[in-house]
Amino acid sequence: MVRRLVALAVRLSGGRARQVRPGTEQPLANASGVIITGGHDIDPVLYAAAPEVVPKYDQERDQFESTLIDAALAQQLPLLGICRGAQLLNVCRGGSLFQDLRPRRQHTSNRRTLLPLKTLQLQPDSTLARWLATDTTRINSLHNQGIDRLGTGLRIAGRDLDGIVQAVEDPDYGFLVGVQWHPEFLLYLARQRELFRRLVSAAGLVCRQRSDECLDNRVNGHYES
Repeated sequence: MVRRLVALAVRLSGGRARQVRPGTEQPLANASGVIITGGHDIDPVLYAAAPEVVPKYDQERDQFESTLIDAALAQQLPLLGICRGAQLLNVCRGGSLFQDLRPRRQHTSNRRTLLPLKTLQLQPDSTLARWLATDTTRINSLHNQGIDRLGTGLRIAGRDLDGIVQAVEDPDYGFLVGVQWHPEFLLYLARQRELFRRLVSAAGLVCRQRSDECLDNRVNGHYES
């Protein structure tokens, strides 16, 4: 379901999606952008921490996607991290995670929901606030972990009503954004589609810079069903 919705979001924005997974040869071949989506918790060994919760780790995926993120960053490719993808982006930049958000919630529910029932407060000077043309909007919530220490070069773009980080960005990169919610389940909302539109637009710029080396606005990603 997730991979189909993410691919649909990319296509609706004028791009072309290609799914990659562990074992894919040259996963960034002809790619002009990358999406890392949601899934299992990230192994805390990646940010030098001991497990605090019952493990639900996928070490093969951790390794594959960490390598994918590092390669995308080295090539300055536009990158969107969704939920786990945002967390892994932060870890790859040297940050850390809260392994269990439940004790940190006082004003918001721990209930997981696909519906946009949670309030997102964006930093007024953030790129994300400018793209979404608002300081406050509604989002869904499926995550039980979250960003703690920020990775190098990242800044907080949005929080929920408990102050938990919901979005990060690198203002000096071009397009490097991580969101804790799942915009692919909210494509009926124009602001959520705008995230994918901006990504595909940034991928198109990369494609034009490559000239004939690039076939299309192809956005590669590891999408979990």
